[in-house]
Amino acid sequence: MYTALIADDEPVLVDFLQAELAALWPELTVVAAASNGVDALRLIGELAPSVVFLDIRMPGLTGLEVAQRLQAFNAVPHVVFVTAHDQYAVDAFEREAVDYLLKPPTRERLRRAVDRLKRQLAATDRARPTAALLARLEAALAPPVATRSLAWILAAHGNETRLIALDEVIYFEANDKYVSVFTEEGESLIRTPLAELIAGLDASLFWQVHRSTVVAVRHVAGTRRDFRGRMLVKLKKRPEELPVSRAYLHLFRQIEF
Repeated sequence: MYTALIADDEPVLVDFLQAELAALWPELTVVAAASNGVDALRLIGELAPSVVFLDIRMPGLTGLEVAQRLQAFNAVPHVVFVTAHDQYAVDAFEREAVDYLLKPPTRERLRRAVDRLKRQLAATDRARPTAALLARLEAALAPPVATRSLAWILAAHGNETRLIALDEVIYFEANDKYVSVFTEEGESLIRTPLAELIAGLDASLFWQVHRSTVVAVRHVAGTRRDFRGRMLVKLKKRPEELPVSRAYLHLFRQIEF
């Protein structure tokens, strides 16, 4: 039986990988998840997983630093790097025997990674990232940023679970127990509280216009006043109009539509 560990500081991506791996590789058991490089290294030493999915950018130790330290282990797991960085860096991995996943991975891309891992696990010679490859990747990657914003959201849409890119989101609206995510295609639901969600959004791209509503600025078509004098936000790709609370009117004072 093969086992895996997922190391990523974005819980949404961890949940997504677990769900997709369960569908694509039911024989694989995900034994643990780590949110930083230090915990990942410790858990790998304790659990000796067959496969490790490593985010390249993590607190504590980066995925590259974790991979370097794995070479001292008696049993070195197969490593699949997960990266949100440019294609030039991950192309270097593709030419070597170590796989990568570009965030957010499609099911077909993950299927190819699973097929490659199965072939490597069946072989007697284990593939290892070389020091030269790690050095090339470190040189290719941009310096880490101080803060990270959300890039995608895992949401329920009917009987499906969807990975929605943040660029597709038109607005968020808080309800009693859920937050609705509105895109051009329709409405999906997440359990993340709106206040927690706002903390992960870029304030220059998403504006809170009401205590229960956050809108993507790029999807704002204009504003108008209703018969009661309330300001309403008009959207480019959805018919509804969003009321603006008095506390947020200042956001639109310097904008002429």
